[in-house]
Amino acid sequence: MQRSRRLSAALVLSTVAGLGLVALPQPAAALTPPVAFTADDLPTWQTNGIVWALAEAGGTVFAGGTFSQVRPPEGGSGTARSAVNFVALDAATGDPTSCRLSFTVGSGTATVRALAVSPDKKTLYAGGYFGAVNGTQVSSLAAIDIATCTPRANFRPSVSATVRALAVTDDTVYLGGDFSTVGGSAHARYAAVDAASGAVKPFRADVDEPGRAVAVTPDGRNVILGGDFFTVNGANSHALAVVDAVTGANVRTYPGFIETNSVVKGLDTDATGFYTANEGTGGGVFDGRIALDLSTLNQRWRDTCLGATQAVKSYQDVLYSASHAHDCSSVGEFPDGRRYHLLAQPTSAVGKLGWFPDTNDGLGEGIGPRAMVVSETSDNKYMWVGGEFTTVNGSAAQGLTHFAASPDVGAPTVPSVGAESVRPTEARVRWRASLDTDDSRLTYKVYRNGGSTPVYTVDGDSVPWSRPQLSFTDENVTAGSTYSYRVTATDGAGNTSALSATATVTVPTSAQKYAAKVLDDGADLYWRYDESVTPFVGDTSPGDQNGIHVGGPSLRQTPAAVTGPSTAIGFNGSDQIVHSDRRTTVPGQYSIETWFRTTTGRGGKLVGFGNNTTRASGNYDKHIYMRNDGRLVFGVWTGSARTITSPAGYNDGAWHHVVATQGASGMALYVDGTRVGTLAETGSQNYSGYWRVGGDNLNGWPNQPSSSYFAGQIDETAIYPSVLSAAQVQSHHTLASAPADSVQTVRASDDTYVNAGAAGTNYGTSTSLAVRGSAAYETYLRFDLPSAPAGTVLKSARLAVKTTTLDSAGSTDDISVRPVTGSWTETGTTYTSRPAVSSTVVGTLSGATDVSAVYSAALDTAALTPALGGAYDLALTSTGTDALWLWSSEASAAENTPQLVLTFGAP
Repeated sequence: MQRSRRLSAALVLSTVAGLGLVALPQPAAALTPPVAFTADDLPTWQTNGIVWALAEAGGTVFAGGTFSQVRPPEGGSGTARSAVNFVALDAATGDPTSCRLSFTVGSGTATVRALAVSPDKKTLYAGGYFGAVNGTQVSSLAAIDIATCTPRANFRPSVSATVRALAVTDDTVYLGGDFSTVGGSAHARYAAVDAASGAVKPFRADVDEPGRAVAVTPDGRNVILGGDFFTVNGANSHALAVVDAVTGANVRTYPGFIETNSVVKGLDTDATGFYTANEGTGGGVFDGRIALDLSTLNQRWRDTCLGATQAVKSYQDVLYSASHAHDCSSVGEFPDGRRYHLLAQPTSAVGKLGWFPDTNDGLGEGIGPRAMVVSETSDNKYMWVGGEFTTVNGSAAQGLTHFAASPDVGAPTVPSVGAESVRPTEARVRWRASLDTDDSRLTYKVYRNGGSTPVYTVDGDSVPWSRPQLSFTDENVTAGSTYSYRVTATDGAGNTSALSATATVTVPTSAQKYAAKVLDDGADLYWRYDESVTPFVGDTSPGDQNGIHVGGPSLRQTPAAVTGPSTAIGFNGSDQIVHSDRRTTVPGQYSIETWFRTTTGRGGKLVGFGNNTTRASGNYDKHIYMRNDGRLVFGVWTGSARTITSPAGYNDGAWHHVVATQGASGMALYVDGTRVGTLAETGSQNYSGYWRVGGDNLNGWPNQPSSSYFAGQIDETAIYPSVLSAAQVQSHHTLASAPADSVQTVRASDDTYVNAGAAGTNYGTSTSLAVRGSAAYETYLRFDLPSAPAGTVLKSARLAVKTTTLDSAGSTDDISVRPVTGSWTETGTTYTSRPAVSSTVVGTLSGATDVSAVYSAALDTAALTPALGGAYDLALTSTGTDALWLWSSEASAAENTPQLVLTFGAP
């Protein structure tokens, strides 16, 4: 409803032709340029407070902050020890070194807020609020000899207040903070001292509010200032300025460049640019990062994600950042919702790369991470992070963590997989892209019928806020047969997820009329709600626009809105929805279609478009909602609400069909196949967002219902990039009740085999079955067949079995399926007492050569039809010498085989 903000960048998702995979721009492969570090956190000693600053030298990382103790990582060995606002740690192991320094003050709370190492790596400079280091008197700024871990007594500049930022060259230490004097001379919040003696230098860059960051350009000519200030040397320049490294005179000021309620908390430089970490006060204030070119001192890009950025670190053309980013919708990424505390992006662009380790907000202000540093050793390289967090990647870890360049040991999440078949010529497998926190590009392999060789392999990209659907259309199928599929995900380092849960589908002998018509009419989002587990909602359309359950709606509700095997979904009317996973825009012409059933008197939104997912949208229109009286409203926003309202109510507990269209001829609303209203309105609000089913914001809309959330059942939701005609709408409504085939799967109630080589042995409790002509094995199966549903006949029947994992389980011989004419029992039959078998062959199993694979044989329906409603026995026999070994129904690996798949339909 509200006017949306213009997107400065868009995360555009596109379907790759012929593959059904969704690709994201700027994909990042695991641990190859540009991403340099895994997201696997390493064991690291912990603090009992906040880490404000990090620095490194020669394989040692220095951490300063406000804490009194360090302790081993969770589950690690060792005992806690005193560490007064400082600890030195081995960059690789995360263990404390022998260097111990205590930063103390006579009154108040001592803290270390800034650390910097000299270019020769011999001296560590520390700033903060403290009066002594290991008893040596200092005044909020100290120099530490790294080799001996002792404060340099001859470096004692007197600083009148807290030092918050440091930068060091060969001969100069630049400092920023809250102070007004240094060494007895007036310096308003920035100063420079001699790196050896601490003597105050003539550098003067006075600002009116605290300095929080300082950096020196790589050529040493300029110093970059960041902080809360509004003036620099009397000139207007809020939060950012560039000054001369010798004199402090202004080189570049930035009046109006940064919002007045946003400050610069951190700075970093590299060979070509410098980067700001900004924190804003108030809602929607600039909280992100700015990249500026060193050659021009002009902006290269601005990332307007919201979430209080505290630190930035440029390393090998990637800008790593510490924040609690919660809303990156302004740059086409995730909407307002969960927080991401560690991110990476190219130094040349805004879009995020595939690196997503995470912390929590933690102690203090609830910011999370506050400092970052990279340490390179002879064996590896490490990203160190410090802050006020108390967890890392979901496990307990306080104040400190680190990540290595290698090895990458984290496997992707297991794909969530579904399968369906609408037509007798194909089966479609679809899955939600997996998540790997240091690899956005993954390789997926699809396995059919338990086989060990994939039938399809494809690459796909995903990030935590966009895990798009990928799909595979299997055209090597037989109508009436049942197929099972499993999928794995593998990252660039070769880490592979576990196999997904098995998705099983029976290919129909005739098309599902309603679903086929929806697809033929061009739906590019089609949710049928047939899933049995959350959170993945599969898209039946070629658009691969999957949905995500929120709040645990009720799954597999029956009866569904249309005839056939599909089910519906139920919503509680308070907090349950489904939203699309992919950010998109809506074209000028579109159609919205769904079925619903309810008795609610509180109304609610059925389907709509909004700019958020888990939270209420700020922009919302192109929606169908129900008033308290059950009447339906279709509305768009053009600066005011433009709506069509149905004349009747539909909260009568029956299934109803609703379609809303908008295009060049205006708007139309259809209910149960009949047009109930039109409006000559062709415009709507233009923004990027998500389709939502079951609820979203309705504030400000006419006859706003008591609830924004719908209580009832919804089924068969479809979105079209075109206007459905009245004839198409009527056809959909009619086809929903058209007769449809039904499929029933019957598992063997008894099964056993006999062995001529052990003529007196019964194998009724064995997990295996066997078939061979010589020396003879013979298998017997019993099925309790259902009766044909009223008005239907048996249209097809198939026997499905699964080979075992024995190397010799498969067989090149044809296996005959014959009726058993004699009597037998699972627990009593032996080769000696085996039953008589008919000479009539009702089916043949051929080509069952792979191990651990499902195979099926078509059966003669004329032979099975007379047995419907009773028990029916089958024998598997062979005249060949190549044994076939199958799982029996007692085996957990059988996947419910042996089984009969029976399809019933109209005569």
